[in-house]
Amino acid sequence: MKIQLLTTMIYLLFLTSHSFLKAQDKKPVKPKVYTIDNCFNKLSMDKTIKTEVGYQYWFADVDFIDGRTLKMSVVKAHSATHAPHQHADDEFFFVLEGTAEFYLDGKTKVSGPYASFYCPSNVMHGIRNVGDTELKYLVIRKYEQGK
Repeated sequence: MKIQLLTTMIYLLFLTSHSFLKAQDKKPVKPKVYTIDNCFNKLSMDKTIKTEVGYQYWFADVDFIDGRTLKMSVVKAHSATHAPHQHADDEFFFVLEGTAEFYLDGKTKVSGPYASFYCPSNVMHGIRNVGDTELKYLVIRKYEQGK
């Protein structure tokens, strides 16, 4: 019985010291310093990401501020970047140019520039270009941590 107790205590000591040493290995996270240089972002066509139907440009990507993002999507006429979908993160769309068809939970609405569209979390939603010119819109989204 004493040997079993001693073995258990040694094992628990090992686990505790192992966890402590692992925690010591982690480097402290430096707080991000925000400057005029990293807080300012102007569209640069050489930094766009091509898609099958246009391109995207990240003004603030997922690593900039704890998952909060700002992206511009540009979609050619009569196209969509993807089919309606749902995800855990909510998001906003804001139309800059063109004609968008918004889809939310089985219903649609068409609008031109200066219209916003809120998509709650876990609800089927989508946006597509139903016009004859490019559709440009902003996407504002906060990704869940750890993605």
